[in-house]
Amino acid sequence: MSADPGLAGQTQSLPAPRTPELVLATRAGRAAAAVVRISDRGARIVVVTIALVWHLAIGLPAVLANRAELTLPQVVIGGWLLVAVLGVIAGGRLLRDAPLPAPPLAALLLTVDVVVFAAVGRSQLFGPANWVWGGLAWFFVVVIWRQPVRWIFALLAAHACTGITAVVCYGAIAAADLARATMALYGTSSLPAAVFAGAATLAALSRDRAATAATTNTMVAEREAAERARRDRHERLALVSAAAGEVLTELAQGRAEPTDPQVQRRCAHAAARLRRLIAESDDVPHPLLHELRAAADLAERNGLRIDLVTIGNPPPLPVRIRRKLTDPLIAVLADARDWARLTVVSSSDEVEVGLVTPDDGRAPTDGGPAAPDGVPVAADGGPATVSGGLVTFAAAGHDANGPPSAHGEGQVEHLYERDGKITWTQTRWHR
Repeated sequence: MSADPGLAGQTQSLPAPRTPELVLATRAGRAAAAVVRISDRGARIVVVTIALVWHLAIGLPAVLANRAELTLPQVVIGGWLLVAVLGVIAGGRLLRDAPLPAPPLAALLLTVDVVVFAAVGRSQLFGPANWVWGGLAWFFVVVIWRQPVRWIFALLAAHACTGITAVVCYGAIAAADLARATMALYGTSSLPAAVFAGAATLAALSRDRAATAATTNTMVAEREAAERARRDRHERLALVSAAAGEVLTELAQGRAEPTDPQVQRRCAHAAARLRRLIAESDDVPHPLLHELRAAADLAERNGLRIDLVTIGNPPPLPVRIRRKLTDPLIAVLADARDWARLTVVSSSDEVEVGLVTPDDGRAPTDGGPAAPDGVPVAADGGPATVSGGLVTFAAAGHDANGPPSAHGEGQVEHLYERDGKITWTQTRWHR
């Protein structure tokens, strides 16, 4: 064959084919990932809302109402404003899935923590104006969202150290004061820590479940695809075996002569279909081109000179569509003599496979039953048209005449023409 290997360079490279089963599995994985994203977004909304509402509805009134008792009220209020601005910006970015510079933001919050404890004074050390006791931990959760769980415990530990240091420095070391400090730290830190750790755990579990679901769906899809392929090949093998067995039986019983050209064509046709059946199971990037090359290779071994030209890369097509595209051409190729030109033109929505061979006056063996005068009859039963020596028929696949395919596989059309010099056979698939 002059062009098959040589024309390999004309075939452009494409990514690995996406089978319908793989597409379904991918969609299942995306759906599972969407569930994870929605769950995480809900948790983020809750955390940002709690932090800002607590800061505005509880922290601000307490600071304003007790500012006269603060040692440095401007510093305490300034710290409150700084954290409020930081919370709005960080919360907005978190809800938009924008990245947050967690280390500098956490360091800034710890600095505000120290400054506010130093500025509130002894009288408001445990008072409501010391807003960092209860509200700061929620901003820790906002700025370090999606960080490892150890981050929240480290920040809360630093916050506790700051509070205990302030308690000691202010001389509030009585048992009652220490108990109040412990209760304040535990009461205000336990809930943010639980929310952060719970959200992180749920996100991790959701990701695991999503990955497991995607893997399971992929395995199910692959198993179903393998079973369908096995069933299709079994049916196809039975059909080809019947055709080959009929010829072999006739030869064995002496009812057919090996030198008879018609018997030779039937043998060549059965061999081409068997070769195509074997090629269907090969794992190759472009199965349609591979099956056509297999048929062309077999014809070339029988002495036929073949030019194979490919333009574009065919999209992934189911086996039954590929068979509709190749079967009529294989039949004509089995009958061809001297030379043939096979052309494949592909796009994402259409594939045209054309075959030009010398016209020997015989009707195509796979286009349908031949009329007594030798004029071919279309596969759908419609007669061919004859005009000025040009014989033409066109037939549409079952997908075109029947109800729309549930799989959206499109239509396959079969065109045939001959003018006494050449025959032109084309199969065309389009979505």
